Amino acid sequence: MSEHNRTVPRVGMVGGGQLSRMTHQAGIGLGVHFSVLAADPADSAALVCGDVTLGNDRGLDDVLSFTKDRDVVTFDHEHVPEPVLRAVEEAGGLLRPGRDALRFAQDKLRMRTRMTELGAPSPRWRAVTTLDHVSSFAEEAGWPVVLKAARGGYDGKGVWVAGGPEEAREVVDRAAAEEVPLLVEEKVSFSRELAVQVARSPHGQVAVYPVVETVQRGGICHEVIAPAPGLAEEKATRSQELAIEIAHALEVTGVLAVELFETADGVVVNELAMRPHNSGHWSIEGARTSQFEQHLRAVLDLPLGSPRTNAPYTVMANLLGGEDPDVYSRYLHVMAEDPEVKVHFYGKDVRPGRKIGHVTVAGDDHRDLLDRARDAAAYLRGDQQ
Repeated sequence: MSEHNRTVPRVGMVGGGQLSRMTHQAGIGLGVHFSVLAADPADSAALVCGDVTLGNDRGLDDVLSFTKDRDVVTFDHEHVPEPVLRAVEEAGGLLRPGRDALRFAQDKLRMRTRMTELGAPSPRWRAVTTLDHVSSFAEEAGWPVVLKAARGGYDGKGVWVAGGPEEAREVVDRAAAEEVPLLVEEKVSFSRELAVQVARSPHGQVAVYPVVETVQRGGICHEVIAPAPGLAEEKATRSQELAIEIAHALEVTGVLAVELFETADGVVVNELAMRPHNSGHWSIEGARTSQFEQHLRAVLDLPLGSPRTNAPYTVMANLLGGEDPDVYSRYLHVMAEDPEVKVHFYGKDVRPGRKIGHVTVAGDDHRDLLDRARDAAAYLRGDQQ
């Protein structure tokens, strides 16, 4: 490395998934030296990043070694164990977000406890270990209830809706056998799901994006509409304020995604993620500053960029793998049919239901955009001929 390049900030990202891949792309424009700790050379980010360390992205020795030559280390997932994070910080590594913040994204029991302390609107909930605990909660909140693994769940994994005691018994027994801590929540009656991204720097500067509508199927985000159409200004403002309040209270550094339920009475906090998030992919084309560039700015304590939108609406549709693995041969049709659609592939092997990319399209009519994004994703998946 030349003497000049030694002044370039060195950012390391733990995890080699698509979030690292897209953060790497943002880092090129910022001129930072970006590196990734990936578990496999075929990981999405490892295929494109020029500085890849292969190793266990959850293991003490590999994570500790990876942080030594980096000015700051951040994450594309929340699954690095807390003892590993503690060891890195004790060794002088700079983690952003830090261990004290990350624990609220790693552990739903901690998150719910903290949200309750902050007075953030939340579902009724309780930590449970037995079927009697679940049934007692359901007597107050009513069936069905939502059971969640406190740690390790994502994309609908680790979440179960139980309509009665027998369904709950299966979950409780499995969790006990696998020593997985559980919590139970009331099943919130909501009209739709929302999300909002906020970036926070170590100096406390924040930048909040418009509230978006997310369309979930089977626990997986399929589509995002930015901004959420028809959302009352009061609810939109409150959602953004809530995200900022949570970011400050948890001392988040980087991008925080707050997933919400819209109800008749307002919004309710569902989940938190302290990293770039699927609900913010629209921002690559749809905002002045993408969530990936914003995350890098925040963890490097650079002035944050504008989160303003580039069009009245931007729609993103996730591309999930289908039965036909030959996705790339269908590029030609999609590009010719709708030149304004932007296609992002993650370099992943195609498997049914696996997130292998996304498409975005921006314009004035969110209904038209949604139809176009769905058509493009369906054709690329092989559902349309």
